[in-house]
Amino acid sequence: MNLKELSSILGLSQTTVSRALNGYPEVSAATRERVELAALKHSYTPNTRAKSLATGQAMAIGHVIPMATKHEMVNPVFADFIAGAATAYTRHGFEMVLTIVEDGNESNVYRNLKARAAVDGVILHAPSMNDSRISFLNEIGLPFAVHGRASGQNEPYCWLDVNNRSAFRRATDFLLDLGHRRIALINGNEAMDFAYRRRHGFAEAMAARKIPVVSEFMHSEEMTEEYGYRAASKMLKAHDAPTAFLVSSIISAIGVRRAIEEAGLIMGRDVSVITHDDALSYLPNGDEIPIFTATRSSVREAGRRLAEMLIARINDPKAAPEQVLLEAELRVGRSTGPAPVRAFAED
Repeated sequence: MNLKELSSILGLSQTTVSRALNGYPEVSAATRERVELAALKHSYTPNTRAKSLATGQAMAIGHVIPMATKHEMVNPVFADFIAGAATAYTRHGFEMVLTIVEDGNESNVYRNLKARAAVDGVILHAPSMNDSRISFLNEIGLPFAVHGRASGQNEPYCWLDVNNRSAFRRATDFLLDLGHRRIALINGNEAMDFAYRRRHGFAEAMAARKIPVVSEFMHSEEMTEEYGYRAASKMLKAHDAPTAFLVSSIISAIGVRRAIEEAGLIMGRDVSVITHDDALSYLPNGDEIPIFTATRSSVREAGRRLAEMLIARINDPKAAPEQVLLEAELRVGRSTGPAPVRAFAED
């Protein structure tokens, strides 16, 4: 099945069918849906090379990963994000170009991609607080979309983010309502925007109840299982140990659970844990009843939506940058319970 044959079946011009399959805004939603269903029914796949020649586009989206964050390549969060983005790329006939770069060489890679017209746009991962990549990409005119946001960046840009501040404030309030007062935060790297916002959500909830934040209970590092284990083990040995942990990653939360069990305690009874859960395909948070109480959002769905947003921007560069803020769901699992009686006695 080729484009001409599909167009004939639909009774539409080849231009209309091509534009419908590529998400052009001037094609009505009804026509687009009709064309997509027919393409699926007749197993039509656009010829990427022919499409590239016809449109002048590379028909490719870039993902540039610095060596300093090469752990992203084996991180299930990154894998699920890419899986979601890939559904959008396939639907619109785009390919993915993945580039690993040496530290400090990222801007040269973006400039090279732009000069060679190797990609039509890029997705930025793990934005930092004042991420200079945003200004740079705006300056060289390479379309981009950010998975997250960058505090302090006032330039217009396309982004999709979870409301991390609200999610962690709500999670902290949940623990406070259960009677917990000694709450520890095992956060991600706070140079990253998401971790900065989570810390502030936690601190705001504590301040609203006039509960002091204990500096020894505040940890920030790359979110690995070992990090969660080490941080929790050290705190649980203290005389005034935390009765609850708020954790930025389910991977780190698994380490926290290991530390709790090694201390001879029971998670959910002696010590409560709330984590952020990206609804990972290969690391599910239990079945019907979650293992961990969690602030939950789907990173796979975020990948799909952000890819769609970037492709729309590539197709209509004059449109205002789209910005989407998702709210995380708080799902109660087996890892939380009332503060233990000993905690009330010691307060």
